[in-house]
This record gives sequence, C-alpha cells and structure tokens, in this order.
Amino acid sequence: MLRVLAVDDERPSLEELLYLLDADPRIGSVEGAGDATEALRRINRALESGPGGPEAVDVVFLDIQMPGLDGLDLARLLTGFARPPLVVFVTAHEDFAVQAFDLKAVDYVLKPVRRERLAEAVRRAAEQRGAAPRIPVHEPDPDQIPVELGGVTRFVAVDDITHVEAQGDYARLHTDRGSHLVRIPLSTLEERWRARGFVRIHRRHLVALGHIGELRLGAGTVSVVAGGEELQVSRRHARELRDLLMRRP
Repeated sequence: MLRVLAVDDERPSLEELLYLLDADPRIGSVEGAGDATEALRRINRALESGPGGPEAVDVVFLDIQMPGLDGLDLARLLTGFARPPLVVFVTAHEDFAVQAFDLKAVDYVLKPVRRERLAEAVRRAAEQRGAAPRIPVHEPDPDQIPVELGGVTRFVAVDDITHVEAQGDYARLHTDRGSHLVRIPLSTLEERWRARGFVRIHRRHLVALGHIGELRLGAGTVSVVAGGEELQVSRRHARELRDLLMRRP
C-alpha cells in the first residue's frame, strides 16, 4: 500500500486530489501540504523515520507553479536525498514536461485531473515501488496514438503526423493542425512506425515519407520540407533518404 503526500497551494485543487487519491485501493494513506516548504519538512520527517517508519512517504503528487519554492525546485532537492520518494507532477501546464522527466518523475498528469488518468499514475508509482503487480492493458490502436491536452485524452491518427521531434524522454508529434507531446522516446516510435513509412533523418527527427514535399540540396547540406517546416538531414542518413524518396510511388 502506497503512502502518499499531495502538494498544491490551491486548496480546492488539493482537496480534489486528496479525495481521488484516497479512493484508490492501492493507497494506504494520503496527506496534504499547502506549499513546497511544508512538504519538504514532511518529507524530512519521513526520511528520519526510515522506509518502514510511521512517517514514511512513498510518492509525492506535486504541483509545479507555487509561490516561493515551486514543484520543480522541490523535485531537484529530492534528487540529492539518499532514499527520496517518487514524484508525480500534477499541473495545469504542459510546458514543463521535459524538465519534469529529466528529474526522473514517474508521471506528469495535467489538470483538471481525471480519475482514470490519476489511476494510471498510481499504477506506475506502485510498479516502481513494487507495491502491486503489473496490470495488463489493452493493446493500443496502431492507427492512432493517444495524446493529452488540457486533461483530455485525444487520439491522433498516425497518418496525420508529418514529423516527430525528440525532446528528452518525450517526443513531439507534429501535424498540420498543431503539435502534441507524448512520453515515448523517438527510438521507440522509429521502430514502431518504420513499416508505416517513417524514417530517421537526424538524431532529433523522424519524418513521414508521404509528407515530405521537398528535398533541398545545398553546399554540403541536405534538408527536407515536411508539414511546412524545413528539417536538416544528417550526413549519415542523407543517402538512405534520397534512395527511399526515389523509390517512393
């Protein structure tokens, strides 16, 4: 059973989060803190009591934008501890996702928090803590990929994706209607979508062959235009890309 600390400076948001967490059968106890400083004091007590002590905390569900010490600051401090609790960020802003996972966050949940999405974050934390067996999940639809936007899960058709950009442990999916950040490494998408015509053109970019509108050759440089954006092709991928484009129907 997980022992949880939830941190949010907005009281209604904190109470909602505490209510949802308390309803999860994998959580044995849950406490709240109104700011990062209060949370740090609570975590220090937990570390002093030891992993099996009555004050122990397994997971911190942490807001990011708070006055004074913010959530990212607190997470950075925790990385210096010998046995820090796991961190799940719960925020209304998607812009900090890359920083959050650089800090080894277990998950990044967007507000408004949905019960199903929070349950997935609890599952991930439980697996890392060894508190629960892995629960089988349905195989995803190969023609779509789920993305989160403002707390709502939407499904983007893979055929609509023009190119993919690596951002740490994340990948940003570009379409003609905008972009979406997903927690999947670029190398995983490259392997998954190779048969669908996606090719690596750079260590940071994966491009759908069907969406390449131009191949530009310069003085020692190669680039392509996909989705209205010019992307550089690295030297090691240039010949393979030219061959694939020449064979494209």
